[in-house]
Amino acid sequence: MSQFWLAFGFGLVTASVLAIAAVGLSLQFGITNYINFAYGDFMALGAYFTYELNTSLLHWNVWIALVGGSLLMGVLAVLLNRFLLSPFARRFDKSFYVLIVTFGLSLIILNVIYSFWGADVRAYNMPIEQVLHIGPFLLTRNQLIVMAISVVLMMLVHLMLKTTRLGKSMRAMSDNTTLAMTSGIDTRRITTITWFLSGTLAGLAGTVLGITEGNLTPYAGELFLFVIFAAVIVGGVGSIYGAMAGALLIGLAMEVSAVFINPAYKLDIAFIFLIFTLLFRPNGLFTRAGKA
Repeated sequence: MSQFWLAFGFGLVTASVLAIAAVGLSLQFGITNYINFAYGDFMALGAYFTYELNTSLLHWNVWIALVGGSLLMGVLAVLLNRFLLSPFARRFDKSFYVLIVTFGLSLIILNVIYSFWGADVRAYNMPIEQVLHIGPFLLTRNQLIVMAISVVLMMLVHLMLKTTRLGKSMRAMSDNTTLAMTSGIDTRRITTITWFLSGTLAGLAGTVLGITEGNLTPYAGELFLFVIFAAVIVGGVGSIYGAMAGALLIGLAMEVSAVFINPAYKLDIAFIFLIFTLLFRPNGLFTRAGKA
């Protein structure tokens, strides 16, 4: 039983990282209506931006560097959308062509990371943490901070969507972009803001993934992307709250399953959830009327 609760605690940490990434991807999909297959590389690049601010350039504390690296990734995401993805989306009616472009963008970003930082495993400059006993859980202070960041962000996203003009505009565009435009919503501005938020969350998710894993590799984001897709699809593609719920379910299922099966196969649990969701509830387990 103690192993179960230890795994449950690790599952909460994994779910926290996954929720940040899944919400960022869902925000972008809800507005653009296509999946960004370079999202995992956005995560990795944002994590390396944080790494530079933390180690080589400014030697900032990792939590301050996290903010800087995430914002840099948000700005880069806006630029990539403005000059690469958006022109393709306007030119071609079918999203298939944009998906191919995001595949190519993924390869480009991955090779850029390899060119600048190489394939060596790196780590943030952080003090070695002692494990804390919190009830039945064994967690480090950094893991607790990551969980707190995720909870605060989820609350802020909820407040933004429900109480602000920006959030209501995003929800309107998610339901019907043409109707939102005829209603006077500046769709181009909302799209730009959404890409900034999505890129920032990607950079943040990549950094906290590196913090919780204790290492940083160029392909970490690509490996985690499959788990993000599983959480988004299980929760309901385009549903922000579904992404949160899907992240919690997948994160806990992956880590708790490691108590009963070989931990090397825990990613297969996410795949199993994905298959059964597509077979029996293709719209997602937590979808309601409307995407957001």
